[in-house]
Amino acid sequence: MTKRIDIENHFASEVWADALRKNAGYPRLTDDPQFTYRMEPVPGSWLPYKLLDRLLDLDEGRIALLDDAGIDVAVLSLAAPGTEPFEPSLGTKIARQTNDALAAAIDRHPDRYLGYATLAPKDADGACKELERCVKELGFRGWNTHSNFGDSFLDEKRYWPVLAKAEELGVPVYLHPTWPIIKEFGTYGSALSGPTFGFGAETALVAMRMLTAGVFDAFPKLQVVLGHYAEGLPFMLDRVDRPYLQGHVRPDPAVYPTLKRLPSAYLRENLLASTSGNYSPQAFECTRAALGAGRMVIGSDYPFEDMAVCTKFLDAQAMSDTERQQLYTGTATAIGMGL
Repeated sequence: MTKRIDIENHFASEVWADALRKNAGYPRLTDDPQFTYRMEPVPGSWLPYKLLDRLLDLDEGRIALLDDAGIDVAVLSLAAPGTEPFEPSLGTKIARQTNDALAAAIDRHPDRYLGYATLAPKDADGACKELERCVKELGFRGWNTHSNFGDSFLDEKRYWPVLAKAEELGVPVYLHPTWPIIKEFGTYGSALSGPTFGFGAETALVAMRMLTAGVFDAFPKLQVVLGHYAEGLPFMLDRVDRPYLQGHVRPDPAVYPTLKRLPSAYLRENLLASTSGNYSPQAFECTRAALGAGRMVIGSDYPFEDMAVCTKFLDAQAMSDTERQQLYTGTATAIGMGL
């Protein structure tokens, strides 16, 4: 049986949850008699939040679910909205304590867990130092970050030092959705802004912003993982190239930034697609055909999705033995996520 490595499996730390409860602004977490907790990520949007106990469980309960789902290794990442929206000094403090808590859990279960660093990138210098500590001292394998930082996006030049550090250390970046800051997504509350559409749409936008800003020209070895079959971008491989192929793009940075390659080349070579939270055979097949199983990894999105449902769905998809090995183990191992 091919080993399964789940590279999107979420957790929470007590210090992070406590900071959300104490936060007078956004994001914040409040008690709610009907829903256990109420998560208010941005003004005007909220959703029921019943999963905190599962996020906090890093021992027997989670291990049992991994066993039931047939997942051998889980790469753990702090749940959205992460630490990025907090004031930088507070975010840095929460991130460090969260990383230490995760390292302790990995020490307790070294054959089952790996970890992503949690960072506060608004303090770029501090984030670089913390990423280096996480990788070199704690043994973490990547950086999990989010589609917005409360008021900004990852493509902005002030965050490039953290991307440079990730490339230098040879670790991937998991670009995970959070609640969009684009106000139009909030018109109908979480029905539009949440996982149904806004999460993926904003994350795909940020990936394209990074590409267009020249991030992958500056950091050609950088690998970025996107969930939900790369947030639909495999469907767009031809479309993103059309202006460049049709001669509409001129070397005027005010109109189109100059890139060294076609956009689809970056999508194929710098982005990887995880399977998280999308059980459409058509989405799976589009991604496999566009990128290949060698650019795909398992992501269960636990506890927001069911690990066993994820593995059952993947086991039912038609793949060659080589493709299944790549999806389940090989691609993750190639980006440093293997044991």
